[in-house]
Amino acid sequence: MEDRMYIALAGNPNCGKTTLFNALTGSNGYVGNWPGVTVEKKEATWKGDKSVTFTDLPGIYSLSPYSPEEVVSRDYLIKNRPQAVIDLVDSTNLERNLYLTTQVLECGLPVVLGLNMLDLLEKSGDKIDTAKLSQELGCAVVQVSALRETNTDQLVKTAIDAAKAGKAAAPARVFSSEVEDALDKIEAAIKGKCDESLVRWFAIKVFERDAAAIEPLKLSDTELGEFERLIKVVENAREDDAESIITSDRYEWIARVMDACVVKAPKKLTTSEKIDKVVTNRILGLPIFIVVMFLVYYIAISTVGTAGTDWVNDNLFSDGFFINGAGEQAYNDAQDEYDSNYYQDQIDGYIAAAQDAGVIDDDEATEVSDAVATLQAPDDASEDDVNAAQQTVDDFVAKAKAANVTATDVPAHDGDGNYIESDPNKPDAEPTPITKVDGSADASDAAAAVDDGMELVTVASVDADEFETALDATENAPDPADYDGYVPSIPTAVTDWLTSIGTSDVVISLVVDGVIGGVGSVLGFIPQMFVLFVLLCFLEDCGYMSRVAFVMDRVFRRFGLSGKSFIPMLVSSGCGVPGVLATKTIENEKDRRMTAMLTTMIPCGAKQPIIALVMGVLIGGSDAWWVAPMFYFLGVFAIIISGIMLKKTKPFEGEPAPFVMELPDYHMPSIKSWWLHIWERLSGYIKKAGTIIFAASVGIWFLSNFGIAGWDGGSGAFGYLPGMEGFGDDYMDYSILAGIGGVLGIIFAPLGADSWQAAAASISALIAKENLVSTFGVLYGLGDATENSVSMWNGFAGMFTDASGVLHAGAMCAFVAFNMLDAPCFAAMGTIRRQMDDPKWFWAAIGYQCGFGWVVGMIINQLWELFVLGNFGFWTIIAFLALAGILFQVFRPAPKFEGRDEHILDSLAEAEK
Repeated sequence: MEDRMYIALAGNPNCGKTTLFNALTGSNGYVGNWPGVTVEKKEATWKGDKSVTFTDLPGIYSLSPYSPEEVVSRDYLIKNRPQAVIDLVDSTNLERNLYLTTQVLECGLPVVLGLNMLDLLEKSGDKIDTAKLSQELGCAVVQVSALRETNTDQLVKTAIDAAKAGKAAAPARVFSSEVEDALDKIEAAIKGKCDESLVRWFAIKVFERDAAAIEPLKLSDTELGEFERLIKVVENAREDDAESIITSDRYEWIARVMDACVVKAPKKLTTSEKIDKVVTNRILGLPIFIVVMFLVYYIAISTVGTAGTDWVNDNLFSDGFFINGAGEQAYNDAQDEYDSNYYQDQIDGYIAAAQDAGVIDDDEATEVSDAVATLQAPDDASEDDVNAAQQTVDDFVAKAKAANVTATDVPAHDGDGNYIESDPNKPDAEPTPITKVDGSADASDAAAAVDDGMELVTVASVDADEFETALDATENAPDPADYDGYVPSIPTAVTDWLTSIGTSDVVISLVVDGVIGGVGSVLGFIPQMFVLFVLLCFLEDCGYMSRVAFVMDRVFRRFGLSGKSFIPMLVSSGCGVPGVLATKTIENEKDRRMTAMLTTMIPCGAKQPIIALVMGVLIGGSDAWWVAPMFYFLGVFAIIISGIMLKKTKPFEGEPAPFVMELPDYHMPSIKSWWLHIWERLSGYIKKAGTIIFAASVGIWFLSNFGIAGWDGGSGAFGYLPGMEGFGDDYMDYSILAGIGGVLGIIFAPLGADSWQAAAASISALIAKENLVSTFGVLYGLGDATENSVSMWNGFAGMFTDASGVLHAGAMCAFVAFNMLDAPCFAAMGTIRRQMDDPKWFWAAIGYQCGFGWVVGMIINQLWELFVLGNFGFWTIIAFLALAGILFQVFRPAPKFEGRDEHILDSLAEAEK
């Protein structure tokens, strides 16, 4: 639309620009990226007039081309030519902010200066003569408070009036006489080569030798030579380079303006300065930050946030929930009564007793157990199969009754299949699992493993009638749907609906297991992340986070990272998705990309089941506190080593960006701005991470459920395996995923895990890291056993145990190390893709994570094999070479880097063609 007006918002970081943007527009508006870079672009219309669109430029300190943010801001002002610019400055830090203002004024656009934080200025006692300042700058000046929305409409109306007038700001001649003389001559020479309003701006860029900026002028070699002569004269007179001369002159002019327009109150420490003496103290700063972050982490990850996430996962995507307290209590009472009778143990114990008595043989015992399973899940079998199963059980009961079979002292198990023990002196206490033996071990072994003062939980006796009672109870186990106020989970409700309309099993599995199961793993984290964002956004908006980055910069610069990289890594210990999202606060593109690449190496909450699985194998579930921290330190160590190595490579070369950040006064953020900040991050996660995990989940579902029915009695045809005749719990062995795992097993061989199951589990872990444990349960026929099941521990250990019975603990730790350090879950990968905004960088990040994780795993396994088991081979040599390569890259001297940007030439002769 021709009558649409575009107004740019420019300003330093932390000047309140985004707060003003949200106050003027009422929302975040359009959020995208500037073309060709990963810098976020925001546009939205004014609440007072939808024909006025505001563009929120990135927070920058200068229009010099030292960062992507500065480049896109300058290009927008010079090439897109908005009708006006509102330059928002922090009035409590006016001198620093006016540096950018002098550059904006030179862009030949109508400019209005917004003196923000009026309330803080008044509190400080300083006085600014706005009329005098307006005269000095050559543009209108309006005092505002974006936080309290004071004078914001007046600011916009002034900008609209300036835009309609179409008169560019008339900036003062801010440079010294010798520089101004040189600029006058350059201006005279380039007139006609650019728009009249940009002549002075281009002249300054020529003087600074800014190659990218002056390229549109198409200067001849003769002109470049003449300009170079003019510049050299000034440089020789000032004994400095042209760019530094321009910078120095700007600050000298700003100092004169400050003397003329600002009356400073007697100097005294402000409240913020008093707080900063403590929170940024070299000794106290880091411990205070650790305490603050511990509280944030504790609230968001361990208590409130986790409670919300657990509720969503358990109720919306697993078991359903009650909205009627009486109905819930009735169900819980029935379930407790059911659990306390150990009906399944009674059934299994009675079948075993009949087998021991010679009433049935091993094959018959298996047949009876299968028949029981069919009767317990009749909906999964045909009517003929159910009738046949009932007949098998009836025949068995008749035989057992005739032989007077009675099972005595039948051991009980918990939900994970572990034997359990109880304290006879505390009859009301919950039984505890026995983790020293497998739940399938002989009962005498379990009795021997009982702790002192405890006793094995058993069912005293089971006769034929009690067997039938137990079987009837399991067939009619408490169903929450039978109680008032029950709301089924989303998967259950969708399954019931799809079944009611006659949908095929393939479609039901795709929708429920593939789509809902995958996307649900993303949505389940929303409560946790909401709480986390509420706390982090508050700390950021109130001004504390900028202090944190300042404190951590001292530490992180040693490893080639900015202090701003610490926050994403800390957040990633809870969840990698918000951790990667937090990298957007890092202005330097190289530092931001490196942080996004490395931050998910920190073990997140989803990796805890994997760590628990290793703990179970290595220490039998005992309270060995050091195992989990060991893997956390592995992640920290990997990040440090990677940071040092990558900084010595071409894509990440250079010192970390100079740490320049305003430390705004502490203040209470407005609820509106705070909420918009939270929603911006949360909605970005839902939209971006949710899309890729949807596609990836469907892909993994297809690979896991489709294949060739090659089992005994199978048709040998390709298709949906669970829907084919004769499929069993091991159907995944015949899936496409198993075939891919078999091929990838070769890759895992140097890590000591060359089975296809290891590769398949790692692939499934890409959906969500905790899937690795559940996949092992499926692959080893352990059903719903969790990481706390001794059977799961033994099955996992068995994958790393050789034919002679030796457990290769190095191989197991190597496999886990790989899954700790490799590519994160699909949700986090989707977020990395969003932050990188470049397919090449995204795949480079994923490739590095997988490659580095593989190398670390190989080194761990090969060194263990050599020094513990005495095995030496080809991969041992490769491991030593890899270790030597890492050490060389870490300790070799860092290349010397030029501090100047490649856009700034040493001589205009370099621009000659």
